[in-house]
Amino acid sequence: MPHSSDSSDSCSFSQTSSSSKQESSDDMRKVQRREKNRIAAQKSRQRQTQKADTLHLESEDLERQNAALRREIKQLREELANFSTMLNSHETHCSVFHAQPPAPSEVLYTPLSFPQTHISSPCFQH
Repeated sequence: MPHSSDSSDSCSFSQTSSSSKQESSDDMRKVQRREKNRIAAQKSRQRQTQKADTLHLESEDLERQNAALRREIKQLREELANFSTMLNSHETHCSVFHAQPPAPSEVLYTPLSFPQTHISSPCFQH
């Protein structure tokens, strides 16, 4: 009988050993899964940070472009004001603006050309 007792102990040890191996294997899988998840989360945070950095740089670039365009608009408005002032000043001295318009029968237009009065106008001699 002592022999049978040994075999039952052996069987019990075998079951304990296999369940212990299974638990160890499950633990290893959990550790591997956690490590894999940790790495995936780290990569995700890196991608998120990189995307935020890219958006920040793009935003700064757009701000610079916007400021440059606003400066250009201001400069063009100043230029328009100067040209308007020059035109108003020129109108007071220009004989073309004060002359009587020619009668409709006197105006001769050729296709794709401008009337001669504008080309040789005294305005362009100032």
